[in-house]
Amino acid sequence: MGLSFVTEPVSVSTPATSANLGPGFDALGLALTLYDDLTARVTGDSYMVTVHGEGAGELPTGPEHLVVRAMLATFDEAGERPPGVAVECVNRIPQARGMGSSSAAIVGGVQLARGLIKGGLELIDDAAALRIAARLEGHPDNVAPCLLGGFTVAWTEPDGARAVSLTPAAGVRPTVFIPSELGYTASARAALPPEVPHQDASFNAGRAALLTHALTTDPSLLFPATADRLHQDYRAAGMPATASLVAALRAVGVAAVVSGAGPTVLALTQVPADFAPGAHWHGEVLGVDDAGARVKGGMVEHAERGPVAAGRTS
Repeated sequence: MGLSFVTEPVSVSTPATSANLGPGFDALGLALTLYDDLTARVTGDSYMVTVHGEGAGELPTGPEHLVVRAMLATFDEAGERPPGVAVECVNRIPQARGMGSSSAAIVGGVQLARGLIKGGLELIDDAAALRIAARLEGHPDNVAPCLLGGFTVAWTEPDGARAVSLTPAAGVRPTVFIPSELGYTASARAALPPEVPHQDASFNAGRAALLTHALTTDPSLLFPATADRLHQDYRAAGMPATASLVAALRAVGVAAVVSGAGPTVLALTQVPADFAPGAHWHGEVLGVDDAGARVKGGMVEHAERGPVAAGRTS
C-alpha cells in the first residue's frame, strides 16, 4: 500500500543555531530564538517555493531549493513522493553568516515532509529525521539543535548521526554580532590543516567537556570553557574582522566565539553595556530555543519528542 498525504497545509518553525561553540568543533550546537517559518501543501504536479525575507530574489524557487531537496529525500526515505508541493518560506535567519540557515532549511524540509505524510512522524521518527538531515548537511552539529532544541552534543555512528539535547542553565543568554558580509562554510573548512598538534587536540577535549558542564550547570566557567585551538585561529586570516571582535570581547572577559564557520560572533556571557563592536556589526540578544523545529497542521497539532526517540535527556 502506498503512502497517503494530508490535504491541509503543514507549517514548521526552524530555529537559528550556533555550532562549535569554541572547542566543540563539529559536535556541539545551540538552538537560538530566531526563526524561519515554513509552510507546505501538496499540489498537483510541481515543486515550487516562494521566499520572503532573507534570500528573497536570490534563492532557487524550484526543486533545487534546499527545503525541497530535504523534502524529497524524506519522501524517498518513506517510499513515495507526492505529485507536487507548494512551499512558502518566511526567512529571518541571516544567510551564510554562521547561524545555521542551511540547517534550518534542511530540517524544515524534513519536518514538512513528515507532516505531509499521514502518520509521517511515526513512520520517520526523530532519530531517522536527524540521520536524513545530517546526511544532507554533511555534519550534525547544526541540524541537531535545529531539530531537537537546546544545547546538543552530536556524533556519527556507522549508521548515521546521533545526538542528545541538554537544557542550558538558567541565565545563559546568547548575544550574536552579525556582520554585513557573507561567509561560506566550504572556504572556512578549506583553511583547516589536515592534522593538528596532539597538545591542541588534548586541550580542546578538556575544554569541550568543561563547556558541557558550564552551559548546563555552572555558567561562571564559560570563559575558560570556550577557549579553542582547533579551528578559530586557522580561520582568522580569512575573516579578520570576526577574529578581532572575538579577541576584543574576550579581552573584557566575555565568553565569545566564532559562530559556526563565521563570520557571526557569539557571546555566551553578558556583554558590557559600553562595549562598542563598531558600525560594521549588528548585535542582538537572543534566548535559547528549547523545543527545536515544531510541526503544526496536517494530522498533528505539535510534534512533541520523547526523551528516547529524540535522543533528548529529561
